[in-house]
Amino acid sequence: MSNLRVVFMGTPDFAVPCLDTLIKDGYNVVAVVTQPDRPKGRGQKLAESPVKQAAIAYGLPVLQPNKVKDVGFQQELLLLKPDVIVVVAFGQLLPQSILDLPPLGCVNVHASILPMYRGAAPIHWSVIKGDKVTGVTTMYMDIGMDTGDMILKEEVSIAETETTGDIHDKLKNVGAKVLSETMRLIVNKKAPRIAQDNKRATYASMLTRELEGIRWQESAVAIHNLVRGLNPWPGAYCSYQGKILKTWQTRVYQIDDVVTIPGRIAKMTADGFVVETGQGMLEILEVQPASKRRMNANDFICGYGLSVGDILE
Repeated sequence: MSNLRVVFMGTPDFAVPCLDTLIKDGYNVVAVVTQPDRPKGRGQKLAESPVKQAAIAYGLPVLQPNKVKDVGFQQELLLLKPDVIVVVAFGQLLPQSILDLPPLGCVNVHASILPMYRGAAPIHWSVIKGDKVTGVTTMYMDIGMDTGDMILKEEVSIAETETTGDIHDKLKNVGAKVLSETMRLIVNKKAPRIAQDNKRATYASMLTRELEGIRWQESAVAIHNLVRGLNPWPGAYCSYQGKILKTWQTRVYQIDDVVTIPGRIAKMTADGFVVETGQGMLEILEVQPASKRRMNANDFICGYGLSVGDILE
């Protein structure tokens, strides 16, 4: 049990295991800061963040500033007298005034092996790029975007079939474990400060609608990585007969560099259909037509009359 006064800042499901761990490890979490409730779903009803739901279940005070730079919020934070602030996928950049507030610093749990994939979407990009390994890094925060001194790292392998959702679920639990050890080191004044090599840094930018579009001129491997990298959100898409067709699951069928017509349906298989690409062929296993549910590719073939020689754009 530690008397360390901790303020936890986080918003999505990814951050919840870290909050759970701080509670389980006996830290004095004096408040939880999360993003304001947002409209969600078809009814656009205000929804609480997963972190807020967890905090309420623990009976913890919850703060939801529109902007952390607001003077009123910073005064509230000052009154809490945190020894350390733990930040996990919070969603706002912290100003220097907050970074300087806790005597033991602001500690961040980041879902990549820094300095690779600094920024907003590290898990998505590690899968889209076809990486074999990713992981979690804890660091002391500074005013830059994920540029602070590192404390601990733990690597996680990425299989060729795994999606962003799969890796997200692995990393959120690994992150909690690494945070637990990081906090132990901080309490015992043994936490290292390891400077990042800025020359090796890459940036994981926000996802765009343009990125989500499948370009059949690219290789089967690159398209497969894009599809799994955008699963379960926001999804990769192409078009068939002028209508959007989201593509959720694929398999590299052939990687030979043969002359093809990118986007053309080459053959049907037991599990779906094969599309020619700029290099190799890609088997489509699960899709979602506009305004319809997700379905296996065979159901799509039967319901929409897909034929060999048809073109996906």
